[in-house]
Amino acid sequence: MVENALLSAWSGTLARGGSRPAVLSANAEVLRTFADIETEAEDCARGFGHLPPRSVVAVQLGNSERWPAVLLALFRRELIPLPLGRHMERAELDIALSTCGAAGVVESECGESVFRAVGGGTPVAWTGAAPDLLKLTSGTTSVPRAIRFRAHQLLADCDQICATMGITGRDLNYGVIPFSHSYGFSNLLTPLLCRGVPLVATDDRMPRAILDGLARTGATVFPGMPVFFQKFAGMENTPRLPSLRLCISAGAPLPPAPAERFTAKFGVKIHTFYGSSECGGIGYDASDEPRYEEGFVGTPMQGVCIERESDEPGPIAICSAAVGDGYFPADDPSLGARRFIPGDLVRWTERGMFLAGRMSDIINVAGRKLNPLEVEARLAECPGVREAVVFGVRSELRGEEPVICAAGEGITREALLRFCHERLSAWQVPRDVWIVAAIPMNDRGKTSRRVLAEQYLARTSCL
Repeated sequence: MVENALLSAWSGTLARGGSRPAVLSANAEVLRTFADIETEAEDCARGFGHLPPRSVVAVQLGNSERWPAVLLALFRRELIPLPLGRHMERAELDIALSTCGAAGVVESECGESVFRAVGGGTPVAWTGAAPDLLKLTSGTTSVPRAIRFRAHQLLADCDQICATMGITGRDLNYGVIPFSHSYGFSNLLTPLLCRGVPLVATDDRMPRAILDGLARTGATVFPGMPVFFQKFAGMENTPRLPSLRLCISAGAPLPPAPAERFTAKFGVKIHTFYGSSECGGIGYDASDEPRYEEGFVGTPMQGVCIERESDEPGPIAICSAAVGDGYFPADDPSLGARRFIPGDLVRWTERGMFLAGRMSDIINVAGRKLNPLEVEARLAECPGVREAVVFGVRSELRGEEPVICAAGEGITREALLRFCHERLSAWQVPRDVWIVAAIPMNDRGKTSRRVLAEQYLARTSCL
């Protein structure tokens, strides 16, 4: 049996950490020391003794202080954790469990972690190197699939993140982003287990509660999403955060205007972090200069090599020790052998990388390829427009047609279309405008063009 690299790293962390605080509440109460986590993990492992090695076990605990111990217990029993969001719809959960052949789910019940066996999933007969952990992703479609990781790849991602961002055991991570997501898992859980970086564990994502928690705990590092920083920037009577030294934004593009307001208010720069579930961290803005540009995602992470064809917007390939082994249940040539090709289009400058859209977002208008970011850049200049997202819908005449989803003050469909006719080529002008109070986002702070297109078509079919 190959030794689990995360368990080996934990042994060193435990020896150094001992009775030091490891997990705190948002009220600064010590919930677990490093020694407490070890004791809890030993108890928890006994509860999994009936499961055959290499069984998949879903973990649906939210941002619970029990997460580290459950993870260690599963690894010690040679079981394969499958982190899942706590508030998944029942149908979505059942599909995920069935797809991954899960033997059961670890859930939270009355303040305890409880294992619930499930039926319907086919036990996996792994060929080759079995994974140590699965990460669920929907990819470019709504059909879920998992990414296969071994422990040494997860450790490599943790090492690259901590080295690039300068995070050490002297820091305190504020853990409000979901532990079950790749971002939270790699920036919060593995640094705690592998590097002894303590964390605050909380599920309270109300902006005021987050700021109060940062102030009470004296957290030094806050991994967040753009939506948090936008909310913080617009709040009044905010607490001082003298201990906060590092803010990280990932999961969605960081708009420059609210980022500038946040820095002016709190005196801390937001560092953009670009990554993917398949390969971990890709790029990071390590500069201390409070300079924000649309789409900027920094320079390659330490330990990450990026292959590109030119400085023009185009696809890239990520090469690193953190890249997953492949997808499950079906492989894909874009992932494997320490190499991953994301769906992003990247533009290169002397400063670093800029995201210029996604290959799957390109709208095919009568054979012409329209990058929705080009239209969105023009719409940002339109008076009254606060946010705008352009997506494609099917068209019998032209293959696809662009549609605008916009939010703002005093904007109308007619005015936006007139503005587009004045600023764009005729073939680029969207067919329709959908005005909303706010652009819909998921719990990761991301906006999906595919989901917007589905919602738009459902809405128009009912009119």
